Amino acid sequence: MTMVQKTEEISNMISILPEGEQHLAYEFIKRLVLAWDPDYTKLTTNERNALEEAKSDLERGETVGFDDIDWD
Repeated sequence: MTMVQKTEEISNMISILPEGEQHLAYEFIKRLVLAWDPDYTKLTTNERNALEEAKSDLERGETVGFDDIDWD
């Protein structure tokens, strides 16, 4: 089971709980996250991979100039 599938399953399980129990589950997960990363500075695997890819792009000169972006 992939992490995306696990996340979806967790979300589905929480959604079938009564509202009060959903709040309890939310608070539990929030405490787990804060215990792991109290100031939200750790990178997830996906964030680390995206950062490494971006660094590689910069090193190869594969960038898009600010003026080359159609902001409209």
